[in-house]
Amino acid sequence: MSVFQAVVLGIVQGLTEFLPISSSAHLIIVPWLLDWEEPGLAFDAALHLGTLAAVIAYFWRDLLDMLLAIPNALRRPSAYLRNTDGSLSERDRSARLAWLIAIGCIPGGVVGLLAQDRIDEFFHGDDHTDLALALIAIALIAFGLLLWAADNYARHRQGISDLGVKDTIVIGGAQALALFPGVSRSGVTLTAGLFREIRRADAARFSFLLGTPLVLLAGGKGLYDLVTDGAGDIGNVQLIAGVLASAISGFAAISFLLRFLQRSSTFVFVVYRVALGLGILFLIATGLR
Repeated sequence: MSVFQAVVLGIVQGLTEFLPISSSAHLIIVPWLLDWEEPGLAFDAALHLGTLAAVIAYFWRDLLDMLLAIPNALRRPSAYLRNTDGSLSERDRSARLAWLIAIGCIPGGVVGLLAQDRIDEFFHGDDHTDLALALIAIALIAFGLLLWAADNYARHRQGISDLGVKDTIVIGGAQALALFPGVSRSGVTLTAGLFREIRRADAARFSFLLGTPLVLLAGGKGLYDLVTDGAGDIGNVQLIAGVLASAISGFAAISFLLRFLQRSSTFVFVVYRVALGLGILFLIATGLR
């Protein structure tokens, strides 16, 4: 892998991790389209260190407030989880948000432990590349249309402070589906949030915060794999370049999407997902790629 390829894949990871278009799908599609060698799961996971840095840099105040609120959260969890009337103090709201994020991460964590290795083996193996890409294309289209339905038919009237445990369970359950390339973690949690009548920008903000622990785990796993197994022919310069590109593009994607959703719908992402999915299916069916 060249430094240029590492930077390109880092930018792809950073943008698609936070835009609702699936980072795991793009890290498979881009090398396939450009006829690049598969970078490997360790490199893909290491790029999550960049997106983790982007989340921390953008949401450091929220994350620090939640961290400082953990002692309060542990003392009386039921009181925080039952309260949805907005009467909590700022510190107590942070404690409540920390509990909601912890609850929301459970489905994705459980499914990841049970199925992540099998999913990775199928989609990153060489035995059934066309089938894997076809399934990714179908997921891009199907979940893109689902996002369109959520954005068009749901009422956008709630903020993060209005979220309840039921909302968090629904959004967290949706996040577990994102292990399947093409679904998109940010996309499916945004879709679930919209169906729960959360405002677009608030749904995206909660999606990013909810994904932070799982991005941390993915980045940690990638780092562990690199230390124990090595990165093959990927050198340190390529790794550093990819992670830096992922961090910078990820920060830009977060900033852009939160501003964009305050005034616009998600339709442009739906069009992109459907067009990309149909394009992949066309290339496979015609044998052009």
